[in-house]
Amino acid sequence: MPDAGPTAVLPLRPLIVGELIDSAVLLLRDHARVLVPVALVLAALEQLLLHPLRLVAEVTPPAYLPRIDELPAYWFLLAVGAACEAVIVALLGNLTGRAAGTVLLDPGTRVRRLLHPRGARLPATLLVALLAGAVMFVASLVMPLWVVGFALLGSVAPAIVLDRLGPFRALWRSATLALRTGGRAAAVRVLGYLVWWLLRIGLAVGAVTGLNSLGLLAEEWQLPVGLAVWALVNSVAYPALACLDAVVYLEGRIRTEGLDIVIDRARRTGSPILTPLAGRR
Repeated sequence: MPDAGPTAVLPLRPLIVGELIDSAVLLLRDHARVLVPVALVLAALEQLLLHPLRLVAEVTPPAYLPRIDELPAYWFLLAVGAACEAVIVALLGNLTGRAAGTVLLDPGTRVRRLLHPRGARLPATLLVALLAGAVMFVASLVMPLWVVGFALLGSVAPAIVLDRLGPFRALWRSATLALRTGGRAAAVRVLGYLVWWLLRIGLAVGAVTGLNSLGLLAEEWQLPVGLAVWALVNSVAYPALACLDAVVYLEGRIRTEGLDIVIDRARRTGSPILTPLAGRR
């Protein structure tokens, strides 16, 4: 059996679900000073984009609960929100995929190197993020398909930056990996989303409601504070989901493709680490 990796973030062995979540949290912790600021900018832009749609749907912060007479507008709002989430998590997946890769392949790499464009494949990542967003928008219009779309799209960015695949092959790669071993990766991604969804609602609604109950939030500040709180909460939730995607992707390859054996052999022999699909388009 190959040795474990150089840190506890990504051991070179199949992991149980709890270990996957722990690894994702550790990956986020070690790279938070890069991931969280980038996520905050993207989350703030998302809130600004959704604001006019919320006005049309006549929903108010912090919970943005729907009105019975505005359900079509609210449904459209949810679809756009799901698309935004997919785009943001995929963009962050570029960073978390490379971060997870360096943990396994080059643990001495400095965290700030993630912001360097060299080898980042940003155009391909942007294209696959937009494709993922489009898929999620359409799937969200048919509500049950949202779960299917979200479950299958977790590996698009890691496939771009780690396997060097093109955008369309990355979509196919993500779906096939998600469905292996009885759909384990897909189930873990949905579970992770549900956990962070509950945490986000609890934190955002709790913070604004708490300020209101203490009389510290004037009526005219309800909207801007609500937007800010949701952006802050999402600035942690989105990179956490992207970290989980990266960890699940690599663990899936270890579990089903023997990636741990490839890496261990390369470390022992000093030869370059060549992954099975690297370079294929």
